[in-house]
Amino acid sequence: MTTHHDIAVLGAGFAGLGMAIQLRRRGVHDVVVFERASEVGGTWRDNTYPGCACDIKSDLYSFSFAPNPDWTHTYARQPEILAYLKATADRFGVRPQIRFGHEVQRAEWDAGAARWRIQTSGGEYTARVLISGHGPLIQPKWPDLPGLDNFQGQKFHSARWDHSVDLTEKRVAVIGTGASAVQFVPQIRQVAGQVTVFQRTPPWVMPRMDQPTSEGRRRLFRRYPLLQRLQRQWVFGAAEVRFLSFTSERFRRAAESIGLKHLEAQVSDPVLRANLTPTYRIGCKRILVSDDYYPALTQPNVELVTDAITGVRGNRILTKGGAEREFDVLIGGTGFDATHPPVASILYGADGRSLKDAWTPHMQALHGTMIAGFPNLFLIVGPNTALGHNSIVYIAEAQIEYILDALSYLDAADLAALEPTPEAQAAYNAALQEKLARSVWVQGGCTSFYLDDTGRNSTLWPERAAQFRLTLRHFDPALYRSWLSPKRLPPLFPRKAVSA
Repeated sequence: MTTHHDIAVLGAGFAGLGMAIQLRRRGVHDVVVFERASEVGGTWRDNTYPGCACDIKSDLYSFSFAPNPDWTHTYARQPEILAYLKATADRFGVRPQIRFGHEVQRAEWDAGAARWRIQTSGGEYTARVLISGHGPLIQPKWPDLPGLDNFQGQKFHSARWDHSVDLTEKRVAVIGTGASAVQFVPQIRQVAGQVTVFQRTPPWVMPRMDQPTSEGRRRLFRRYPLLQRLQRQWVFGAAEVRFLSFTSERFRRAAESIGLKHLEAQVSDPVLRANLTPTYRIGCKRILVSDDYYPALTQPNVELVTDAITGVRGNRILTKGGAEREFDVLIGGTGFDATHPPVASILYGADGRSLKDAWTPHMQALHGTMIAGFPNLFLIVGPNTALGHNSIVYIAEAQIEYILDALSYLDAADLAALEPTPEAQAAYNAALQEKLARSVWVQGGCTSFYLDDTGRNSTLWPERAAQFRLTLRHFDPALYRSWLSPKRLPPLFPRKAVSA
């Protein structure tokens, strides 16, 4: 038995919840949200490693329509963010629309019926519109190391933290020095016997300056929401100014000076400091913020290894030069495969091709939101929408508004479907890549998860966050191919919303 809905949304993280809530606020109720887990939250549900927290200030890291006056720190911790998402789902009444335990296994466009046919672990569905809220930080990535799969100890990735493993007095290996490792290394070194951090490339680490928020501040924001909105704008504006460190030589030098002084102030050993000093331009890799990572590396039970790993044998890690170190636990802090999102393998377009094939060798979309050959498919946080300086929630909200505009046009014009023209998509991405080719992310002297297998940056937006919103300010039908409907379709929106 197949169940039909006007709109299907994949995922109940920030993107999926934001989309479902805004549809509901516009009077659209025939919406289903497929969530493979048993709770909302997305990456903030799945990542539970010690010290997990946001690296965007909490005043900005929330929906603009649902500010939270009760953040307890400058940078919110994972449990608080998850609690916020749960409360927001309850507050706006979208939980009944969520099908928990429904993992989407395949979704294909049926051109004859002008709808998506969706197979899930909980049954079959159809939908006129499919919106993917799957972000890029889903699939944990392990390095390709000989013998890694056969490590004879306990092994897990930071994104799938195994809380049943007791690290007390254990010899722990940490592979990777990205955003997650910078947060959990200072925590686990307090209980582990020995922590060995294997570093391939030192990150730029800036002062975090995290502070608890006072009860007075929280009370003031609860009583006067306008003050929190003004604070939010201040934090956003300050983050936009930081973008200049990617484009201005003067600002770059100033930012690098702050990072190097932070390192010098926290690491006195000249050899260790040299090994932690980046040799590439700031911003080329993700900039990290921490006040306790460098001090953790100076502790007697922590070792930093910069020799390349050559393989794993039994419970030993081998490095270049022949050294072998024995461990009880191996933790991967090696991030995610952002340029090969798993969702691309299960979506099939009008010609029967998978999105994975369409994105070979490069991911691309129009406005990071729609893809030629995939009618009525919308992405939130799609290709070239991620940021290196500001809040991704801001980007997601801009895309949600654009999707609502596109759906309103679809309704008003009585169309069956919309998809970008190949020419519009190609022109948009050519302009993006021209900017990116000269950027710090390509020319900064490093390799990063921003780049795909060919060295193309298919993840980041190359301008300020505000500029992204400006590009989505108006929906332009000229960029799209329209699928005509052989019969009049029932409206997606209440008629008063369409006429407005």
